[in-house]
Amino acid sequence: MKLKTSCDELAVMGGSPAFSDTLHVGRPNIGDRSEFLERVNGILDRRWLTNNGICVQEFERRLEALLGVKHCIAMCNATVALEITIRALGMTGEVIVPSFTFVATPHSLQWQQITPVFCDIDPETHSIDPRRVESLITPRTTGIIGVHLWGKPCKIEALAEIAGRRNLRLLFDAAHAFGCSHNGRMIGSFGDAEVFSFHATKFFNTFEGGAVATNDDDLAARIRLMKNFGFAGYDNVVYIGTNGKMSEISAAMGLTSLDHLEEIITINRRNYAAYASGLANVQGIRLVPYEGADRYNYQYVVLEVDEQAAGIHRDMLLQALHAENIMARRYFYPGCHRMEPYRSYFPNAGMLLPETERLAERVLSLPTGTAVSEEDIVDICSIIRLVLKNGVEVTNALANGKNT
Repeated sequence: MKLKTSCDELAVMGGSPAFSDTLHVGRPNIGDRSEFLERVNGILDRRWLTNNGICVQEFERRLEALLGVKHCIAMCNATVALEITIRALGMTGEVIVPSFTFVATPHSLQWQQITPVFCDIDPETHSIDPRRVESLITPRTTGIIGVHLWGKPCKIEALAEIAGRRNLRLLFDAAHAFGCSHNGRMIGSFGDAEVFSFHATKFFNTFEGGAVATNDDDLAARIRLMKNFGFAGYDNVVYIGTNGKMSEISAAMGLTSLDHLEEIITINRRNYAAYASGLANVQGIRLVPYEGADRYNYQYVVLEVDEQAAGIHRDMLLQALHAENIMARRYFYPGCHRMEPYRSYFPNAGMLLPETERLAERVLSLPTGTAVSEEDIVDICSIIRLVLKNGVEVTNALANGKNT
């Protein structure tokens, strides 16, 4: 693609889109197709499609070894995994969570008539601010859910100290953090339990799926019962339960993805470095950093857009990128507290969440993964720089409805 050099060449100004095919955030990574199909043929030959089959068993063993945990229970998806784990932990009443997260986090509580109490975030880490947690604890509080946003651990030790001192359960939503570590220890082994997402849009996927990791033997036993209707053996139901099982076909995809985990992370890291180089010293935007010696999966390339310094609002930049078929995303807009049913339940929550409100207006996630090349990223960065350079013109064109 010939790099665009003038404002008139931008698609929002009447030019042609930079990309004929759309570039997405989280387009699925496939791994090796032949390896996957070989596993599928084995599943079909065995005619064992679900109910703790050979692939699920192997998948769980490999996850336990990778994460360094005693138990890893594969699930049909991360939302059901959260719901089951919350119930298995005995959470009731109120649980403190960030609003700056995917809506599945509070939904997994509200679905069970547990009140999510929204806590503001640290503007530097984008994760729940432990300094604000203490003031939200009431006699009805039974737990805290921290979210490892962007694959970066939240303040684990600070949250663990509060939970331990106040006798609260501590669960981590690690949907973004598979393959990451904290102080040399893999995410998955902290708190009472941690929940991973293996949804198709995650860098590591099982088509649809999730898992619960824990070192608590009793908790793991309850979760295993609850994910399979409470069956403890043939015709022997001993506990309340639901259907949270992972299928063999999903586990086969997970095993194939595990075989190529480091390869995918290497591509993500390469892409992140390309963005960091292409957007270095651009006024008004900040690329969320990955720092230190810990492992990261680099599955999210996240910008903060400062409207005053950049000369354009994040949403105008988003529209300009969409016009070029660069399908950047606003994560997590507008904040869970502004979605139903929470905006009706807590109409004044925004006043208590100033950092969440501020960040929800600034964050932009850019395409990455195996479907995006370094050349694509050079072009994306060039377009971002051109849009910011002509922020007033682009804003005026969009405000006046040009090419929309």
